[in-house]
Amino acid sequence: MDFRIFTEPQQGASYDDLLRVARAAEDAGYDAFFRSDHYLKMGSADGLPGPTDAWITLAGLARETSRLRLGTLMSPITFRHPGPLAISVAQVDQMSGGRVELGIGSGWFEAEHAAYGIPFPALGERFDQYEEQVEIIAGLWGTPVGQTYSFAGKHYQLTESPALPKPAQSPRPPILIGGHGARRTPRLAAKFADEFNIGFSSIADSAAQFDRVRAACEAIGRDPSSVIMSVAHPVVVGRDDAEVARRAAAIRRDVDELKANGFCGTPAEVLDRIGAWHEGTGTNRIYLQLLDLADLDHVDLFAAEVAARW
Repeated sequence: MDFRIFTEPQQGASYDDLLRVARAAEDAGYDAFFRSDHYLKMGSADGLPGPTDAWITLAGLARETSRLRLGTLMSPITFRHPGPLAISVAQVDQMSGGRVELGIGSGWFEAEHAAYGIPFPALGERFDQYEEQVEIIAGLWGTPVGQTYSFAGKHYQLTESPALPKPAQSPRPPILIGGHGARRTPRLAAKFADEFNIGFSSIADSAAQFDRVRAACEAIGRDPSSVIMSVAHPVVVGRDDAEVARRAAAIRRDVDELKANGFCGTPAEVLDRIGAWHEGTGTNRIYLQLLDLADLDHVDLFAAEVAARW
């Protein structure tokens, strides 16, 4: 099982906060450090000192870590045009020595678009843009050096692009796709995704969506096992019930709710929960949504008492 730290810095975190967590995650042996890509806080968090840009953050972490995989869950296609995004991700991949992964989605949080003047088309149009962006990014990265790439779509047109720079990874950085759409999402994943992620959903619903992705792979002659299936859930683990309650209170969440909808409890309880997810969905990769970024003991405890015993 791969265990990856997943942070939500729009809720309130500076670059230095994220760097401390990333270094702690690397030292503790986690597989990767991922972050959300949002520009506005959600819920009752104060969001201070304000949003940090996902790919600028990852560029910094690329130079200040040495082993961790680095990526986003998920970068909305509404934030960036596909050509500049392909350039940014390729550059960060070079800066990291080939450790970057691109999680990309259609976007969903309308309020952050309004807050920062970003157009937010209706879902159908956004998904059309999403399909074009993924194809363009994969096409730019896959074009051999010395050749050019062109694309004529409804929303984006590229004419004889040099398709540079190239990422460090070959043939390209992994592309992550996710979501609950029953038809277009599995088809897009089957065509382009190296990993498919479901966040904050039940075992039954996640398993059903994974099956749709596998069926979409089979429909185009792709081996379904070539797509990694992953899940993302909040994590709250404590040495005893009191520590669990303290950590849940720190993020303003109820223990019983977290146990129902995340990985919460003592190490033994969390191990059992992980086992249920593995058996119920076949997943071998979990993104642990870490909401209290000041609690580095939490990072170490999960690594020592849960990940090391799996």
